[in-house]
Amino acid sequence: MTPTRKYIEEHFPNPKSTVSTRREFLAKTGMGFGMLSLASLLRPTGLVAAPTAPSPVEAAGFSVPVHFPAKAKHVIHIFLSGGPSHVDTFDYKPELAKYDGKTLPEGNHVGFASPFRFDKCGAAGLEISELFPEIQKRADDLCVIKSMYTDIPAHETATVFMNTGNLRLPRPSLGSWVLYGLGSANQNLPGFVSLRDGGVPNGGSANWGSVFLPGKYQGTSVNASGSDPGKTLENIRNPYLSLPEQRRQLDLVKQLDTMHKAKLHQESHLEAELSNMEMAFRMQTEAVDVFDIRKESAATLQLYGIDGAPQPGNMKDIRNAMKDRGAMVGNARKMLLASRLVQRGVRFVQVWCGGWDMHSDIAKNLPQRASSIDQPIAALLADLKSHGLLDETLVIVNGEFGRSPGRDRNGKGESAGRDHHNKAFFSLLAGGGVKGGMSYGATDELGMAAVENKVHVHDLHATVLRTLGYDHTKLTYRYNGRDFRLTDVAGNVVNDILT
Repeated sequence: MTPTRKYIEEHFPNPKSTVSTRREFLAKTGMGFGMLSLASLLRPTGLVAAPTAPSPVEAAGFSVPVHFPAKAKHVIHIFLSGGPSHVDTFDYKPELAKYDGKTLPEGNHVGFASPFRFDKCGAAGLEISELFPEIQKRADDLCVIKSMYTDIPAHETATVFMNTGNLRLPRPSLGSWVLYGLGSANQNLPGFVSLRDGGVPNGGSANWGSVFLPGKYQGTSVNASGSDPGKTLENIRNPYLSLPEQRRQLDLVKQLDTMHKAKLHQESHLEAELSNMEMAFRMQTEAVDVFDIRKESAATLQLYGIDGAPQPGNMKDIRNAMKDRGAMVGNARKMLLASRLVQRGVRFVQVWCGGWDMHSDIAKNLPQRASSIDQPIAALLADLKSHGLLDETLVIVNGEFGRSPGRDRNGKGESAGRDHHNKAFFSLLAGGGVKGGMSYGATDELGMAAVENKVHVHDLHATVLRTLGYDHTKLTYRYNGRDFRLTDVAGNVVNDILT
């Protein structure tokens, strides 16, 4: 069917529409010229800020010079998502047994004594649950903060708060602040990597986002559930262009960007995108290697518990053992990757270990979950120490909050669990800049609330930055007319735990 004249006029471009008279041109663009003039008038007054050139510190590969001698150069944050129970793991409360099945003094809940034994471990006699036999052996490396507390006992809010220091508004994550301060130590890998198990944790990308910090400080989230780096790092290879061709393409884009900056001005979003493109190009050569744990020695794989499998007696035990072992191997893989990333200069590694939200069956579920991190965490500490990296790597283990000393919904028997609890929980610290073989702070006799040397989330963040050589009140970034910092207007360094 031949198109009609009307159809052609309505559906095909008309060359006349691309031509304008001088009067039409000025009518369409006049406001734009006016705004350009206004911007040029306002910029000298400071009402419209001119883009700033990189400082000598940035040009050297860093972001902000340290304020103190730094003890740590890297951070590994192992996040036990869901809120692990402090009174069943690292905060022994024998007095709670007196209230088991009875109304607690606060009058609203029935007491729930821990079903697990605690042992005195290490030279300092740290009290650690029997659920962590391998971590018990590393007691002399651990600083156990028993007096943590946070603001709100809601998973998503508390998770984002622990990782960003803010409850409501989007803020840069702890890892982004660390990378902003220290800069990258390896130009072929991201300076901040978040290792997860495929699912998206509570709060999603807010936990590793850079928000108003430049995009190069954002965390790179990696699904580390598989052992094949080709599948773990999706789209790491360019299937269409060779490396030399990609290099030529990037160089051309950089030349165009240089011309743009010379003629107009620097665009922060464009600079961040170019930085990401450059990182993606360089990752093709090194990232695949670092994520291939199959290259590790048999001894290292055995240390983390990745090789070999238990041989239980019957089919039910085999299925249960395989399920438990699957969770353990998954966490072991992430811990080993964290070690490999730190060995190659990555500044901040976030390791997600979920499954700690236990409103019921805690006597059954907690041992399974504890076994999934016990050997992997102990192996990580031993591995870092064997490479001479534990003294310069701060390892943090915690969740978003703790769990109640009473039975959740006053449940009975072996099916009892614990509810969310923000007034008391633990953080384990080891390595760079922190004293080992000690506990700090205390909760009341039932583990209801932190009462001695209380440590808020902001205090923990301030302390982490201090181990890296930064005064948390001075590590700031100016945005939208205000100087922002990780700890907002709060936070006190816990000096007693620092070396």
